[in-house]
Amino acid sequence: MVSSKNFDLPYDVVVVGAGNAALCAAISARQEGCKVLVLEKGPLHKRGGNSFFTDGAIRFAYNDLDAIRKIVPNLTDEEADLIEMPQYSEMDYLCDLMRVTQGKSDPSLAKQLVLQSYDTITWMKEQGVTFILNYENQSFEKEGKRHFWGGLPVKTKNQGVGLMEQLFSRAEEIGIDIWYESRATELITKGENITGILLEQKGEIIKVNTTGVILACGSFEGNKQMRSQYIGQEWEEAIVRGTEYNTGDGISMAIDVGAKKNGQWSGCHSIGTDYNAPKVGDFTKPGDIFKKHSYPYSIMLNKEGKRFVDEGADFRNYTYAKYGREILKQPGHVAYQIYDSQVRPLLRKEYDLEEATIYQANSLEELVGLLPVNQEQFLKTIKEYNSSVQEGQYSPTEKDGKGTIGIFPPKTNWALPIEKGPFYAFPVTCGITFSFGALKVNPIGEVLNEKEQPLNGLFAAGEMIGGIFYENYPGGSGLMSGAVFGKLAGESAAIYARKNSKAAI
Repeated sequence: MVSSKNFDLPYDVVVVGAGNAALCAAISARQEGCKVLVLEKGPLHKRGGNSFFTDGAIRFAYNDLDAIRKIVPNLTDEEADLIEMPQYSEMDYLCDLMRVTQGKSDPSLAKQLVLQSYDTITWMKEQGVTFILNYENQSFEKEGKRHFWGGLPVKTKNQGVGLMEQLFSRAEEIGIDIWYESRATELITKGENITGILLEQKGEIIKVNTTGVILACGSFEGNKQMRSQYIGQEWEEAIVRGTEYNTGDGISMAIDVGAKKNGQWSGCHSIGTDYNAPKVGDFTKPGDIFKKHSYPYSIMLNKEGKRFVDEGADFRNYTYAKYGREILKQPGHVAYQIYDSQVRPLLRKEYDLEEATIYQANSLEELVGLLPVNQEQFLKTIKEYNSSVQEGQYSPTEKDGKGTIGIFPPKTNWALPIEKGPFYAFPVTCGITFSFGALKVNPIGEVLNEKEQPLNGLFAAGEMIGGIFYENYPGGSGLMSGAVFGKLAGESAAIYARKNSKAAI
């Protein structure tokens, strides 16, 4: 039997969710003097949302290596002398964002994300988050130096696990209350104002009085029914890469009180992930270990033995978030990344983990014989690809223009014949990270109604914000967006609370 009670001690701000965006919002509001409660749907050992599963790479604008060294202060002069760090300006970031979203990203939100990115990274460092250089995935050694590329040179220490450990530590240090196994179910309003929130906790319905609510509990990628309804029936088969608790609760609660929908409800961030990855994120194996992101050096074939994307269209930072859905469209929702010994040393570390599914053979005929595919067509496609590869200088540190001619789809960059054994096949399927459809939110984190006016006392951050990402996104922008709009939502909620709350310190 479900019982109910009121929680009489009021909070200025209640944050729903406990990932990167949520904790940045909670810390920001607390720093502004608010009494803050965080509601985490999952248990203590499954806290951290999708952020827990990331590899920690975070995209921000910076001027030069000196700007990076302020974020990574333990970098020695000797190390710095061996680094080539191209500038990644605010304009570079904005252009990348608008390019990969086909110009659909809301300009006001896109500019806010970009312009606030460096200051927010600095603020995160002040909160105790440790950043390191992303040597493994975003640099190559050339002529004795490490050359960084792709605008993504920094990651959090110990990946998403480290990020969340440090944010939780900071939240607890400054007196933020965190309730686990507490599922927010309904926003309470009086007139046009948010006055409280209902939640389920261990068989009880609890009402918490509050002046402001920040929704930062993710999108609906963990909800099979919503995936099918909004993105397509085939998405019922997608692996959920992150937390199982992102089931659209916050979106539904906000819409119930008049929030406007926004963004690409038919779209999502999805990637190629190991075919045998867990069906939902495994909190005992964090760190984004199942992804397979070295495909620009491969060719990818489906079960019928046919290629279906230009693997070398761009750096993986700008294609991986959309290629997952292309894999999902293939027969059996599976594809095979094929490599030879020429490029095997270039593959990212996830290809060497014991969790990686791999087939290896000394000849292509032997390799294909190990796979449940149309073997004749598979070998024919590889032969045609090898014959189409053009001369040129192969350079994995830049878009080298070494492509193919006479086949479709082409391979625009990094095309080498697959001819030197041993040969390798990695089966991949589609893993969904988060959905792009969410709420209409302004650049300071206020949730808007159908008239595009703020809903008094309601704010949002992270994946709850619709309108930033369409079709695709630049790698590392999800964590950055969560932090930027989390911090802003916390500040906005605090300003609102000071005007309206009796509990503010």
